[in-house]
Amino acid sequence: QVQLVESGGGLVQPRGSLRLSCAASGSIFDIVCMGWYRQAPGKQRELVAAFPREGNTTYAVSVKGRFTISRDNAKNTVYLQMNSLKPEDTAVYYCHAVDGWSSYDYWGQGTQVTVSS
Repeated sequence: QVQLVESGGGLVQPRGSLRLSCAASGSIFDIVCMGWYRQAPGKQRELVAAFPREGNTTYAVSVKGRFTISRDNAKNTVYLQMNSLKPEDTAVYYCHAVDGWSSYDYWGQGTQVTVSS
């Protein structure tokens, strides 16, 4: 089992910045990818950014150039730095991890990000 605990959401004005954190614990050895998804009201959950253990990071077109995903392996933590935030970035952001052995998807509890003046 893997536990994912997110932090860092909140209310921010347009063009502001936030940094989300996701700490992983438990059976993390087989995690092959960690990333962030988001879900806005009335919309499907969508990939924001992914950081595979091997390979390149991936970003949604809508956030490319504004968001940066990074990883601290010593802390088993993945971050999402969000700059130049827009009202359309408002959503619940979920941390996600994939177990490469079982292909099981793990999810965090979600953290609300609201971009509004």
